[in-house]
Amino acid sequence: MSDPSPVRPAVPVLDVWCELQCPDCRGALDDLRALRARYGDRLELRLRHFPLEKHKHSFAAAQAAEEALEQGRGWEFVEGVLGRVEELDRAGEPFLVEVARELGLDAEEFDTALIDGRHILIVDADQAEGKAIGVSGTPTYVIDGERLDGGKSQDGLRERIEQIADRLLAGQ
Repeated sequence: MSDPSPVRPAVPVLDVWCELQCPDCRGALDDLRALRARYGDRLELRLRHFPLEKHKHSFAAAQAAEEALEQGRGWEFVEGVLGRVEELDRAGEPFLVEVARELGLDAEEFDTALIDGRHILIVDADQAEGKAIGVSGTPTYVIDGERLDGGKSQDGLRERIEQIADRLLAGQ
C-alpha cells in the first residue's frame, strides 16, 4: 500500500556568501539572475553574509539585507544595493534606507533595525560559519558540500553550479 502523501524531497540549496559592498559580488549578479531564471523554486538560493572589515558599510548592509528578507524582498534589495555599490561607499547607511524606500519596503523599520541591531546575531553567525568552512572572500558558493570561490574569478562557476544542481535534481 503506497503512502497517500509522498514527502517531496527538499530542493538543493546553494549558499551564496556575499558582501554588499563588494564589486566582485556585483559581478556575480548576472549568474545569480540566470540561476534563478533557470531553476526557479527547484533550487534554493540562500543569502549568507560575509562582511569584510575593509568595507566599513558592509556589516550594516548585511543587517539591512536581513530586514529586506524579513519584509519579503531580500534578493531585490541585494541587487539594488550591489548595482550601486559606489553609492553605498559614499553615502553609507542612509543609502540602504533609500533603497528600501525605492522598493516600497518599510523604510522606517529599516532605520530602526539598523539602530536596534536585531539582525546582528544572524550576520555574526553567518560570518563565523563562513570562516569555519574556509570562506575567505566573496562571492563564495557552497552547493552539496562543494565550495566554489568566486572572489578570484567567476569563470566557469555558474556552469559548475548547474552541473551539481542538475545532478542533485536528477537524483531526487
